Amino acid sequence: MLKKTYTMQVFGCQMNERDAETLRGFLDELGYEEVEKAADADLVIMNTCAVRQKAEEKVFGRIGRLGKMKVDRPEMMIAISGCMVQQGEVAKKIKKNYPFVNLIFGTHNIAAFPELLQRAKESGETVLDLWEDAGEVVEGLPATRKDGIKAWVNITYGCNNFCSYCIVPYVRGRERSRLPGDIITEIKGLADRGYKEVTLLGQNVNSYGKDLEDDIDFADLLGRVDRETGIARVRFMTSHPRDFNEKLAKVIAAGESICEHIHLPIQSGSNRILELMNRGYSREHYLGLVEILQRHVPDCALSTDLIVGFPGETEEDFNQTLDIVEKVGFDAAFTFLYSPRQGTPAAELPGQVPSGVKKERFGRLLEVQNRWSLQRSEALIGKIEEVLVEGPSKTDARTLTGRTRSSKTVNFSGDDIRAGDIVRVEIVEARTWSLVGRIWLES
Repeated sequence: MLKKTYTMQVFGCQMNERDAETLRGFLDELGYEEVEKAADADLVIMNTCAVRQKAEEKVFGRIGRLGKMKVDRPEMMIAISGCMVQQGEVAKKIKKNYPFVNLIFGTHNIAAFPELLQRAKESGETVLDLWEDAGEVVEGLPATRKDGIKAWVNITYGCNNFCSYCIVPYVRGRERSRLPGDIITEIKGLADRGYKEVTLLGQNVNSYGKDLEDDIDFADLLGRVDRETGIARVRFMTSHPRDFNEKLAKVIAAGESICEHIHLPIQSGSNRILELMNRGYSREHYLGLVEILQRHVPDCALSTDLIVGFPGETEEDFNQTLDIVEKVGFDAAFTFLYSPRQGTPAAELPGQVPSGVKKERFGRLLEVQNRWSLQRSEALIGKIEEVLVEGPSKTDARTLTGRTRSSKTVNFSGDDIRAGDIVRVEIVEARTWSLVGRIWLES
């Protein structure tokens, strides 16, 4: 008997990727086999993102193309999930304008996916099922991970920050923390199965535990993961500057498995813009955190997020962002042009910055950041770095690629080295976004 097949298209952040692993786990249990192309699939799932308008436009375009495909293959099922459809008005729009879609469900009811899929099969009509409230954290859900070396592990769901530009709290719900014992057990299981690295996930990992009865915060949890799980490497994202503290910096410094890389989004260098963004900290506070990190973890790499062209941003505000990039010297920055999201306060703010101005500022910011990224990479030439091997390079199968503890990509050659090995590599060349190394042979 031929297996049923599915394909999945995932948009957006690591949270969506982690949700996709749960959906794959359910489908494995239901006897489905994953295929690459929609044309070969009995079921097509699109796990969507709502952070940017362009992501939504891309999804609508793909739904339209699937509709044409379904004319020739009416038995093919189409399911749309994720943050985009957790917005009720968007879900209703899909049901009305794309009646060939079989199933629409949001971020809160992933645990009900097998039942929803069965309902959609039996009904012959579009099943739309959204939960307004996320409810309690559900443990024990299946997960099929494609990568056998690195894994994402949720520690919180949802967000309480309500940054004025962000729709996440509205589509992911209020913040809920997993119990520490459940997190430790999951990571121990991954280590026992040969995984070498985990990334602890949350919209704001630093606020972990505030909703739990146990007296535990993120620094306590991170210390336990380091001491109790046997995993070789631990990363985490995303850190919110408002909740980062010196206690956490000390835990990072003391931990054997905790990697020396922090992603700490600042978004803007202007206090006026930070206040409009509702970020809850100032540039001075952020620079103070950088000083704390440099004191306790001097080799720590620091990356950030930056938004260009937030409503009301003046040339002086933008210059403040350039200034903080120069003062900190980030190893890397993920830079974004501000995109209005319907339903967020920022979309209604006056002073929307013209597209041409945003693009011009974006270019200047990239020039500054690229210079710093190259400079940070060049500082590693001649150093011996511990590298977790990920496999062959995407551009040259004869070359291996991996990441340092500070999350820098290194390309190198070597014999009898496999994905998952942790090796020592001497850095011999620096590029803006990667390093070139050679296996270190101790004399």
